[in-house]
Amino acid sequence: MIDSIWTRTARLPRFKRLEGDLKTDVLVIGGGITGLLCAWMLKRAGADCAVVEAGRICGGTTGGTTGKITAQHGLIYRRLLREFGPEAARLYRQAQEAALERYRALCRETGCDFEERDSFVYSLTNHQALEEELEALSRIGAPAVLIREPPLPFPVAGAVQFPRQAQFHPLKFLAAIAKDLPVYEYTRVLAWQPGSVRTERGTIRAEKMIAATHFPFVSNHGAYFLKLYQSRSYVVALENAPDVGGMYVGAEKTGLSLRSAEGLLLLGGGGHRTGKKGGGWQELEDAARRYYPKARTVCRWAAQDCMSLDGIPYVGRYGGNTPGLYAASGFNKWGMTGAMAAAVLLTDLVLGRESLYDGLFDPGRTVLRPQLAVNLLESAVNLLTPTAPRCPHMGCALKYNRQEHSWDCPCHGSRFTEDGKVLDGPANGDKHM
Repeated sequence: MIDSIWTRTARLPRFKRLEGDLKTDVLVIGGGITGLLCAWMLKRAGADCAVVEAGRICGGTTGGTTGKITAQHGLIYRRLLREFGPEAARLYRQAQEAALERYRALCRETGCDFEERDSFVYSLTNHQALEEELEALSRIGAPAVLIREPPLPFPVAGAVQFPRQAQFHPLKFLAAIAKDLPVYEYTRVLAWQPGSVRTERGTIRAEKMIAATHFPFVSNHGAYFLKLYQSRSYVVALENAPDVGGMYVGAEKTGLSLRSAEGLLLLGGGGHRTGKKGGGWQELEDAARRYYPKARTVCRWAAQDCMSLDGIPYVGRYGGNTPGLYAASGFNKWGMTGAMAAAVLLTDLVLGRESLYDGLFDPGRTVLRPQLAVNLLESAVNLLTPTAPRCPHMGCALKYNRQEHSWDCPCHGSRFTEDGKVLDGPANGDKHM
């Protein structure tokens, strides 16, 4: 379980384990933000549904988010415009803005510390990249501006500003959303076949199913082991640090994320591909001493995100031979608006309604992207590495993570405790020693 400021200050409802069999119209597998929003929308639409979660709800990446609700996902729009065209870029922004508006409406009723904040993407040195992003945003009608000197404690080339975005306490929000849902905790799905899944204690039958398991768990369909990799990221919560006034993220891979919450400054960064070396908490502690010498770390945590080949999430039909099964993954570190947009789309698909976003997020779109070669090489190298222990997912050699005292898979991001218990999927069982 992630020990973040959210998990320390929220009371999530508890649910019983499923003992025996169950029949429902729609089964949602996974009790993070995506799965809970799907179930909430389906229930409101009158659908018979249930949620199963292998552990506690929100016990994975959802509990480790920084809680930014924004349509600004790094410098993504210039890339979408270049690679997919203006219509795709416009639809992507529209889906994220619609997600923000849904949060704005729902958070009025949930007491989740919702605050409007401007969002900024800054670059340390690349002013041209900021200009290109601003030009792309202008072409799709987005109200963004270029700020020359944002109030940051280090020099930057500038920042692109999105007005009236938001931040919140994600677990207070989800506690309110989940309390009346039909959820079963500590109910791990072991195997899927059309129309049913097997758990440790029985069988669940459902005509439609949504895999909201972070990394899709049915390994022999959909080629997600090629289309996704996972990335670790780290956060430290600092007291005696100033309120930065907005939400900031660096355009470069080594950039810092900053936002204020609960009277603390959340400083994020130090990220790396799971199973690889990276800056981690040490990088953040060094930055805190450099920029906020009077601050003190009161809490720190880590989470990981699924990264798609092209920067767009995979949301829709799971694969070509998986009738009734749907997936949501690859939010590329922007899981708050991504989860809401996914829940809207999946609810439409499950209920047989048309959606503007079906084609944009289709998991079956082309895999011919440069990142595919990187993923293939990483898998080949680790499959051929003649060392133990091995990952039970596809047999890759695990690497020891000294910062977090875990065994991590560089191929697909599964993680295990030192004594072999699974922490993160797609592995669905303990490691081979």
